[in-house]
Amino acid sequence: MSREPHLSLNGISKTYALGRARFGSAPRFLRAVNDVSLDVARGETLGLVGESGCGKSSLARLILQLEQPSSGTMTIDGLDPAKLDAKALKAARRGFQMIFQDPYASLNPRMSARAIIAEALVNYRAGTAAEIGRRVERLAAQVGLSGFHLDRYPHELSGGQCQRIGIARAIALNPGLIVADEPVSALDVSIQAQILNLIVRLQAEMGLTLIFISHDLSVVAHVADRVAVMYLGRIVEIGETAKLFAGPAHPYTRVLLSAVPRPTPEGRHRRSAATGELPSPLDPPSGCPFRTRCRFADTRCAGEVPDLRTLADGRQVACHHAEAIDHPRKTDELHHA
Repeated sequence: MSREPHLSLNGISKTYALGRARFGSAPRFLRAVNDVSLDVARGETLGLVGESGCGKSSLARLILQLEQPSSGTMTIDGLDPAKLDAKALKAARRGFQMIFQDPYASLNPRMSARAIIAEALVNYRAGTAAEIGRRVERLAAQVGLSGFHLDRYPHELSGGQCQRIGIARAIALNPGLIVADEPVSALDVSIQAQILNLIVRLQAEMGLTLIFISHDLSVVAHVADRVAVMYLGRIVEIGETAKLFAGPAHPYTRVLLSAVPRPTPEGRHRRSAATGELPSPLDPPSGCPFRTRCRFADTRCAGEVPDLRTLADGRQVACHHAEAIDHPRKTDELHHA
């Protein structure tokens, strides 16, 4: 796999103005994405994880140009979308597509599956009507659908079948980058594995760069080369999947991993609970955003925002005490400091 960055984010932030809480009060602002910087290599699958409300979907919308960042820069396939005019941006959009969370809400109920898959091909004039028809048939077969399914409407199909339509639509224009936002969370458990396997197969066959968003780390472990962990709009840890699961360097990553079901009796006791409640994104803590829930927090954590820095093993983590937390003896010393 080439390590050439396909997607590069540098200091991306997104702030929403929410108006005033009451007459005479100061205006309120919500920073949904806060100074996110990361590179995603061509052909790589990056898992983006975190609790609901941590900024994952907001970041996805920024990547796909559905919204514009408040600050920071971004390049996709070497191009800065913010510098493109409307015509050039439309042409660039062929290269990045999305698989949505809700397979029913993301499909037009008035259109057949055939028309839904063909829509992007028609909009981009990707061949004659006959050529587009043949392309739709091939795409349907590629995602496990038949001609019977193509002539049905979304309400006549199952959730899994509708998600296959959404996947076929996403790959119709041969994009290089796909953002999959919780693509299996709305599906029955019995269907989730089938859709995950389909996404993994298509990623390998097409050489896709894939951003896979989920709150479920057990799902991400199945598909991702690397994992980026978000908390209150910030990236707090990035690392290769195997390394991150074997030894998380950030306390919040430990909390997320402790919630993953373990098949052994010993695994049931390996918990790393966070204390306190999730802070409001309207009034985040000073310093480290996780400090109010972290058992390792000290005065430095309250006064200084930790930078996302690289550890000796190549992982990146935003924690002042990452080395101590990653070492059992040093962890004990930190507790008694």
